[in-house]
Amino acid sequence: MSRRRRISWSPSVTLVPTRHCFNACGYCSFRQTAPPALPGGLPADSLDDATAQALIAARPDALEVLLLSGEVHPQAPGRAAWFRRLETLSRLALAAGRLPHANAGPLSRVEMARLGRINPSMGLMFEGVGPSHDRLHAGAPSKRLEVRLEQLEQAGRLGIPFTTGLLLGLGERPAERREALAWIARIQRRWGHIQEVILQPFRPHGAGATPLTPAEQGDLLGTIAEARAILPPEVHLQLPPNLWPLEALPAALEAGIDDLGGLDVADVINPAYPQPHPARLAGALAAAGWELVPRLCVHEAWIPALHPALRRRVQALAQTLGHGC
Repeated sequence: MSRRRRISWSPSVTLVPTRHCFNACGYCSFRQTAPPALPGGLPADSLDDATAQALIAARPDALEVLLLSGEVHPQAPGRAAWFRRLETLSRLALAAGRLPHANAGPLSRVEMARLGRINPSMGLMFEGVGPSHDRLHAGAPSKRLEVRLEQLEQAGRLGIPFTTGLLLGLGERPAERREALAWIARIQRRWGHIQEVILQPFRPHGAGATPLTPAEQGDLLGTIAEARAILPPEVHLQLPPNLWPLEALPAALEAGIDDLGGLDVADVINPAYPQPHPARLAGALAAAGWELVPRLCVHEAWIPALHPALRRRVQALAQTLGHGC
């Protein structure tokens, strides 16, 4: 890491194409059961163009448009219509001078390749391995280890800059965390496309929402240090700052975190945990000797690998942040 001790983040606005998801994870507060279908097979809660454009316009500082969708079954009648919405929303983001980053569950090779032409980066959480994750994913067929691994491999074969991550604190053992990190490291050494790994602590929802305890922080600090040792050095380590006590955040950075991810005004996955305002976040980190710097959804080292038309668009936006890529 630079002696300037820089920590990056992506100014972001989140669009949710649908909260309908065919998975039923044992911890999720994001998923909604299937709503009635609109003509053409789209879920009734699908995000329309006008609403999407208004949400983007309301965040003029946000260069990343995160497309965070519930997962639609590969054989669902509305799958094709849902995928077309992802493409349409991606193009709306580009037309507004922003960069889309799709995180919509497992995709076919054709689907991923098509989105990869208009999304400079994409993502899918690996989540974890072991009995605790298996039990909580019993109703989530796309969370099987082989499905997640194939998606990471497929993104690598297609050369798409990719974000993945672990969901920590669900009862998994330290050895199982290391095993999950080792899987990601092996795939990265083969393909070189994984730009960042999120180390996301699970937090209770609703009335049970509580900050991380000192003991939980200590446990996760050890995992951060192990992740930095296991993963190749080019992979960024990300931590959502709203899920970590702000006064204790410098300790996570010292352990190996070098990125705080895409920050919207609220966290649609963890709404009970407010996002710190960027100015407050920057002030707290500056007091500890860290400089908070904005970035695009695709990290600088991966920009040269993008499709030429998309690369030129990304490079132009990078200049607005003062990046010389």
